[in-house]
Amino acid sequence: MNERPKLLRARERLTLRDLAAHAGVSRATVSLVLAKSPLVAEKTRARVLESARLLGYVYNRGAANLRTRRTHTIGVAINEITNPYFTGLTAEIQRAFLDLGRTVFISNSDEDPARQEQFISTMREYNADGLVICPAQGTDLDSMRRLREQGIACVLMSRDIAGSGLDYAGHANHRGISLVTEHLIGLGHRRIAMIGGVDLTSTGRERRAGYRETLAANGLPLAPELVVTGTPSRSMGADAIKRLLRLDDPPTAAVCFNDVIAFGVMLGLRQVGREPGRDFAVFGYDDLAEAELWTPALSTVGIDSHAIGTAAARLLLERIDNPDAPVKREISQPRLIIRASGCPPAR
Repeated sequence: MNERPKLLRARERLTLRDLAAHAGVSRATVSLVLAKSPLVAEKTRARVLESARLLGYVYNRGAANLRTRRTHTIGVAINEITNPYFTGLTAEIQRAFLDLGRTVFISNSDEDPARQEQFISTMREYNADGLVICPAQGTDLDSMRRLREQGIACVLMSRDIAGSGLDYAGHANHRGISLVTEHLIGLGHRRIAMIGGVDLTSTGRERRAGYRETLAANGLPLAPELVVTGTPSRSMGADAIKRLLRLDDPPTAAVCFNDVIAFGVMLGLRQVGREPGRDFAVFGYDDLAEAELWTPALSTVGIDSHAIGTAAARLLLERIDNPDAPVKREISQPRLIIRASGCPPAR
C-alpha cells in the first residue's frame, strides 16, 4: 500500500479517491465496500478497510444518505421484550440486520398500541428505511393498513394482522398445537386442558383453534371448563392447574400456550402433591433454553426463531427495494419435542 498522500494537510478531509489510491482499487470499489455490498471479494474488502484504518478515514454516512435517500436504519417494535421467547426473537432479528449492514433501533411496546404508534412515528421522523413490527395486543388494523398505503416498508413478525396487506414472517401455530394435542390423544388422554392465550393476538387465536379442531377431528367434545385464558406467566399457570384439578371431572393433561405457563403448571402440580410426567402430562410451547433443564424436562413445541428473524429481515429488504411487489408470507414449521413431562393418563 502507498503511504498517506503527501498533498493532504493534517486537518484536510480524506476523500474516496484518496482511499482508493491508498488501497490500489477503484473509487467505485471503495464505495461498494463502505456500503457493505456483498458484491466485493473478501480480500479486496479487507484491503480497503485496512487502508481506511491506517488513514483514519471516517465514512460520511450523511452524504451517502443524501445520495441514496436511505439511512440504512431499521425500526423494530417488539410487543413484550421481557418475555423469553421475544427476547430471543429480538436477538435473532437484530443479528440478521447487522449481518446485512443495517443499524437497528428496538422498542418494547409492552403490549401498548399507543407506545407502538409513538415509536413508528419517531422512526418515520428519522427516515428509517423500514419497520419490523411484532404487534402489541389490540393493534388497530387501520394503522397497519396506513403503513402500506403510505408506501412505508413494513413486515409483521410472529403475530399477524389479517387484512393489513403487509408482509409476514411467522410460525405455524395451528399446526404446532395440533401436533401436541394429537400426541396426547394418542397416549390415551381424553380430558385435555388448554391453558393460556387470548384471542387479541393471531398467535392466541391460531393455537386455540388448533386445539379445538384437533379434538373435533378425533371425536372428542370441547369442554369449555378446560379452556383457561390469561396473560402468560408462571403464576397464571400454577393458579389455573389448581383450579382445574378441583373440577368434578378434572383433566389428565394440559396443552400450554407457552413454556412459561407450563413451568407454572408444573409448580402448581407439585404444590398439590402431583408429579408432572407421572401423575399428569404437561406440554409447553416455544422450547425455551430453560425447558430442557427442568425436572422433569419439559415436552414442548420448538419454534425456529432464527428462521423467523432471518425471513423478516429478508422480506423487509426486498420490500424496500421493490415497494410494489406482491405481499409475501414465510411460515416456519413446528417441531414436536418429546421429553419427560408427557405421560399416559395416571391410573
